[in-house]
Amino acid sequence: MNRRRFLTLTAGAMAAQLLGARAGGAAPARTPNVIIIYSDDVGYGDVGANGAKLIPTPSLDRMAAEGLRFTDAHCAAATCTPSRYSLLTGEMAFRKQGTGILPGNANMAIDPGQFTLGDVFQRAGYRTGVIGKWHLGLGAGPIDWNGVIQPGPADIGFDYAFLMPATNDRVPCVYVENGRVVNLDSADPISVSYEEPLDAQTPGTEYPDGKLNPEAMTYYPSTHGHNNSVINGIGRIGYMKGGRQALWNDESMADTFMAKARAFIEENRERPFFLHFCSQDIHVPRAPHARFRGKSALSYRGDAMVQLDWTVGEILNELARWGLEENTIVIFSSDNGPVYDDGYRDGTTVHTSTAEIDGGHDASGAYRGGKYQIYEGGTRVPLIVRWPGTVSPGVSDALISQVDFLASFAGLLNQAVPDDAARDSRDCLPALLGKDAQGSPLILEQANRLAIRKGSWKYIEASTNAKTRQDSPPELYDAAIDVGEQNNVIAQHPDIAQSLAELLKKHKEEGLR
Repeated sequence: MNRRRFLTLTAGAMAAQLLGARAGGAAPARTPNVIIIYSDDVGYGDVGANGAKLIPTPSLDRMAAEGLRFTDAHCAAATCTPSRYSLLTGEMAFRKQGTGILPGNANMAIDPGQFTLGDVFQRAGYRTGVIGKWHLGLGAGPIDWNGVIQPGPADIGFDYAFLMPATNDRVPCVYVENGRVVNLDSADPISVSYEEPLDAQTPGTEYPDGKLNPEAMTYYPSTHGHNNSVINGIGRIGYMKGGRQALWNDESMADTFMAKARAFIEENRERPFFLHFCSQDIHVPRAPHARFRGKSALSYRGDAMVQLDWTVGEILNELARWGLEENTIVIFSSDNGPVYDDGYRDGTTVHTSTAEIDGGHDASGAYRGGKYQIYEGGTRVPLIVRWPGTVSPGVSDALISQVDFLASFAGLLNQAVPDDAARDSRDCLPALLGKDAQGSPLILEQANRLAIRKGSWKYIEASTNAKTRQDSPPELYDAAIDVGEQNNVIAQHPDIAQSLAELLKKHKEEGLR
C-alpha cells in the first residue's frame, strides 16, 4: 500500500470513527457542516497571523490560533473567475473556454449538470447554499434581468443562492436571489450592455456615463477602466439602465450578505449544511461601512479588510450561538493574490500588483507579485481550517490547491466522483485535517501562462503575449532558497527545468487525477 493511499484511508477512518461516535461512543454524530469563507483579492500578507502589521484581523487571528494555518496553499489561478470555476468543479479553468474574467452579463461558465462541489454535498444529504460574489455567469443566452434567470446555482448543486451576479465594479449592481433580482420594480426594467451605452429608447432609470460626466463619480474617481455607468457615485464597468429600487448599497453589502448567512445557518442548524460564503470585501470598489472607516492604517483597502475580518467573526459567533462549533468545518481562503490600485483613487498608489509595497504594507508577504501574475504572490493565499476538537491547532507547510477541495470533501463524505468529472481534483483530506505534512505531490498554477510546483521547485512555461507580441521565456525557481522568486536558475538546472516542463505538458493534456 503506498503512502498516499495509507494516509487517505487513515484520515477517512479517523473521520468515520469521529462521525460514528463523537459523544463518548454514545449516539452517532451527524456529518460535519462545512462553511467555506471565500474572500476576494486577499493576499497572504493581509492577515495578521501571516504577518500583517497595519491591518488588525483579530477574528482571523483567532481562527488561525484555533485551527490549522497553511503556509503553502494556493488558489488555482491568479484571477477570480478561473479560481472560482476550479474550486467548484475540480477542473483547472484553462481547460475550458469562457472561464476568463467574465463581464456581468456573461452566461454560466459551469454547464448545468456538470459535477460540482455543491453536488458532493447535496448527494450526501446536505442543504447547500451560496451567498455573496458569484462571477461565474448566469443564464444560457441573453439574460432577462426582469424575469427568472436560468440556469444558475440551482442547476449545479446549490439549494439556495443570494448573489452579486459578477463583481462590485461591474453592472448590474443588484442582488439576485434564487434566480430573481431582489426588489425589482417592474415599471423600471433593467437593461445591461458591455458593448455600447444604452440608447435613449431603452426604458428604465438612466445613470450618468462616467466618461461624459466624470463629476458624477462623487464617491471617488476612477483611475483606469471604471467609468461607464455611475451607480451610487461610483463608476462601474459596463452600462446599465433601470432597477433603481433594486440597487445595492455598497457600504452595507457586507451586512446584507452576513444577514443572509445568519438566516441560512439558523434555518439549517438541525441538519448538515454546506455554505459557500463569498465575500466581496477588498475587491474594488472598496466601500467599507462607516463603522470600519479608519480602523486600519491603510485607507479603504485596509478598512475593507477589517470589515471582512468582522464578517469572519460574525460567522464564528453564529456557530457558537447554536452550539455548532465542534460540528462545523470552517475554511477561510482567497480567490487570488492581492491587488492595490485596481481602478479607483481609493488611497492605494501602486498600479494593480506591479510593486510589492503600498503604504508600507506588503499584501503578498514574502512572495513575489499578486493578482494577475504567475508568481507565488498571485496564487499563494491564506488558508485556515478550523474544526474544534478534530483538527489540532498548528501550522502546516503542506502543498495544497483549492482544485483539490472537491475530491477531498467527496472522500470525507464517501461520495464517488464520476470518472468524467473533476479531472484535476485529488483527495488531500489528510493534509486538510493535519494528518499529512506533505500535501499534494505537485500542483498547477494559472495566470497569463501556466506554472507547475513540485516540492520547492517551480517551473513557469514560456509564452507570447498576443497583444504586445513580446515573448516571456521559461523560468525556474527554487523556493527552498529563493522564496521571493528573485533568481531565475533555469540556466543552472536545465535538467530540472526539462523534467518539470515534461510534467507540465503531461498534466495539461491528461489532468492531475
